[in-house]
Amino acid sequence: MGFVKTMFKGAVMAKLVQVAQRELSKPENQQKIKQAVQKVQQRRSH
Repeated sequence: MGFVKTMFKGAVMAKLVQVAQRELSKPENQQKIKQAVQKVQQRRSH
């Protein structure tokens, strides 16, 4: 039973990585990430 659970978790993680990579490749999401990083950097500098 443990082997099946491990395999299932691995498959779920692989799918999550696929979805994340696909979303990060979209230009609009890259822009949102850049804006979020800039906000955090501005808060740190103040």
